[in-house]
Amino acid sequence: MTDHHVGLIVPSSNLTMETELPRILRLRESAVPEDRFVFHSSRMRMRQVTPEQLRAMNAQTERAALELADARPDVVATACLVAIMAQGAGYHCTAEDEITTVLRAQGAQAPVVSSAGALLDGIKALGAKRVAIITPYMKPLTGLVANYIEDADIEVVDALSLEVPDNLAVARLDPADLLDHWRRLDLSRADALVLSACVQMPSLPSIQPAEDAIGLPVLSAATATAYRILAELGLPPQVPGAGSLLGGRLPVPARSAPE
Repeated sequence: MTDHHVGLIVPSSNLTMETELPRILRLRESAVPEDRFVFHSSRMRMRQVTPEQLRAMNAQTERAALELADARPDVVATACLVAIMAQGAGYHCTAEDEITTVLRAQGAQAPVVSSAGALLDGIKALGAKRVAIITPYMKPLTGLVANYIEDADIEVVDALSLEVPDNLAVARLDPADLLDHWRRLDLSRADALVLSACVQMPSLPSIQPAEDAIGLPVLSAATATAYRILAELGLPPQVPGAGSLLGGRLPVPARSAPE
């Protein structure tokens, strides 16, 4: 058996990334028991999902990356999608490069992924050109997320904002409710549905049921982040019951070029 050490950079109020991502990879362990996953987190202070607090949280990235560097993880994921997307098109590349620079300066060679970049990668891996999205954000932030996705040449055909500004309240949302929420979207032109465009909004139990009901690929920020983590570890994206992106039928995605 091989233990793969995964470093996570998460908002201080995020309760979901450290539960859903391990659950996704535990499901993979049930199918591929020779690969096991160990998690190490560093936190950045943020309670309200506002532009001001998101910018203040981003300013803590270097300190969080330094803490993870000491653990020598095999891969690092930074996991606040909207904090990156709110900064403008392509900012996930800047954020990933910033963390990579800190890690390399400390002798840590882990590749870096972001939930924002991973969501774009996941949509493209599915061959989707048009998506609908559900977010927990206020409408202006959802607009920024939609614009970010569209700047990556993916059309957002419809978007639903649940308008929950308190990040702890987002973590308490019932993922089963998403099975009703998606029905409020116009999916007539969509190639895929992003059931949760937020790593804090729980969605994993509803990914496969929604996909089965809709007949379109369904993914989330969390399943897309798992997809990229597996890619950087050189492992097939094979997770039972977590949607087409992790269904094991897609080719193993390319790893990032070494620094």
